[in-house]
Amino acid sequence: MSAPPKETPAQRVERVKREKAPWSILEDIKRYAREGIASIPDEDLNIRLKHWGIYTQGDGAGVRGKAVPFFLMRVRTPGGVLTADQAATIASISERYARSSLAVTVRGNFQLHWLTIEDLPAAWEEMAALGLTSMGACGDNTRTVVGCPLAGHQHDELIDVTSLALELDRFFNGHPDFANFPRKLKISITGCTHWCTYPEINDVGLTAARRGDDVGFHMRVGGGLSARPHLAVRLNAFLKPDQVLDALKAVAGIFRDSDVLRENRQKARLKFLFLDHGWTAESFLAEMERRLGYKLAPAGDEAVPEHTSRDHVGIHQQKQAGLYYAGFSVPGGRLTPAELLRLAELARTYGSGAMRLTTTQNVVLLDIPEDRLAAFRTAAADLGLPLGGSPFQRGTVSCTGIAFCKLALIETKAFSIKLAEELERRLPGYTNEVKLHVTGCPNDCGQHWIADVGLQGAAGGFDIFLGGGLGENAGFSQRVGLRLPPHEVADALERLFRFFQESREEGERFRTWVARSDQETLLTRLRG
Repeated sequence: MSAPPKETPAQRVERVKREKAPWSILEDIKRYAREGIASIPDEDLNIRLKHWGIYTQGDGAGVRGKAVPFFLMRVRTPGGVLTADQAATIASISERYARSSLAVTVRGNFQLHWLTIEDLPAAWEEMAALGLTSMGACGDNTRTVVGCPLAGHQHDELIDVTSLALELDRFFNGHPDFANFPRKLKISITGCTHWCTYPEINDVGLTAARRGDDVGFHMRVGGGLSARPHLAVRLNAFLKPDQVLDALKAVAGIFRDSDVLRENRQKARLKFLFLDHGWTAESFLAEMERRLGYKLAPAGDEAVPEHTSRDHVGIHQQKQAGLYYAGFSVPGGRLTPAELLRLAELARTYGSGAMRLTTTQNVVLLDIPEDRLAAFRTAAADLGLPLGGSPFQRGTVSCTGIAFCKLALIETKAFSIKLAEELERRLPGYTNEVKLHVTGCPNDCGQHWIADVGLQGAAGGFDIFLGGGLGENAGFSQRVGLRLPPHEVADALERLFRFFQESREEGERFRTWVARSDQETLLTRLRG
């Protein structure tokens, strides 16, 4: 008799989730905290715990794939919304339980490392007291809903989506009908015209729009990066605010019920319905409307923003008369607990205590009165996080990298921070906006596909990508066919940026310049 077929990785994950729902193991986790990490069965350690925002982490010493008995934890902050008290609590948890590790992610979440299973219940209890959780921040569920960090404060917004973003996040996180997707589902929503929420690369991207006298939303679906990037497709539909939740339930239902996506975890995101299974914007909308039970109005006019950094750095007026917001540039998204505590103090002392985290890994303080700006600038000067910074610092984004991620091929955080500093030193007069994204592997948590210059970690160094961007004429960066060891990257980029300064036309953006340049010439300049 022939042996039964071996269970595939995807089949194993699906079996584990069916046998015991990941969100049902909270009491088990508390028991593991009493009994130690050795008591955790593999199915919980490497599959179900992810749904609680917990991953085993790499060893921090640069050994790829070697897990250690410590955990990475993401803290769910929907819409980037944060209070000074919540920030102070995260800083305290980082200092006491996470060896002072702390970073802001590209979804506006906090991420900590080095947590032990024994400390998780205490950390969760302190977070819960202030309305924070790690539940659903990882795993095959609806991830943190991303919203514009200036929602309710931006001059040109069409609608304040703060309450809607929080409502959507609360509804889906932990809902039993949406607790087991083929993979993660990422949702973004914005009411402003700048699209800092990156609707083009989310599974579902909602952008404010007008249709006649009504203000509502357009919807894009199927966006994503990783090894096969795909721009979300816009549906010919206009959603009124009170239709958004039902429409998202329909989308989530389509994703949940697409069993074809459960066969291969490398092809399990919503985008693969479009990439591999013949779905179109028209067929997706038709299935949505079938589940809704009614037709949606057709889409209205839409103004796609130009490609910009969307970083919210600096001091700017809010739409509330006499009030300002202050955006701090955080190199590589990496903070210390002391820096976060100081930001919380500044938010309380000079603003309303309201803070926001951004998708460019920065921190914004809100509601600073005009007559306190001078004192605020003086108080913020010694923080070490600029209210501005060079184009290189402002434009640099980085994933976790090999220090803590088991999938990464190379170190990214410290490298990206040093690279920005080195380019600042070599090109002190450089003033043109640039998005410089560093990612440690093809999974692209550092989003190199949408960067002016993308660095993707590979064996022995970084592969160079050029010319990506979102907004008007969105497109992905292109691999130029050059891999450099880390110590040669600054030299190559200095040559490239000097060539850009010499040959660009007046007002020309880097991405436009790349598109019209001879690719062999660019490669030659990079190589030197």
